[in-house]
Amino acid sequence: MIVAGFGFREGATPASLRDALARAGVGLSPPQALAAPADKAPRLAPLARELHIPLIPIAAAALQEVATPTSSAASLAARQTGSVAEASALAAAGPGARLLAGRHISSDRMATCAIAQGVST
Repeated sequence: MIVAGFGFREGATPASLRDALARAGVGLSPPQALAAPADKAPRLAPLARELHIPLIPIAAAALQEVATPTSSAASLAARQTGSVAEASALAAAGPGARLLAGRHISSDRMATCAIAQGVST
């Protein structure tokens, strides 16, 4: 499964989320699910409905368990992970998942998106 994971600030708009997804998804197959921290997932629900794909909320503890290739001081301070978008994508895609696209930042710098692919079984 291909999952687009998101991190975003409170002021992020639907356009911010779409832009981050578009930037991360260049040259890739469309995601089959979206993922975000559980407390922020409801704000991502409209985009999931628009794309007709499921939304996977990720528990805070699960985000902290995922090693990410990039590291943001803001993500570390807020969520104890290097990249909320990367950790969300990898956690939702399951054990053995790999990043297809590291975090990409929306043009307004309000949202990030990363895309991971789970291991096919």
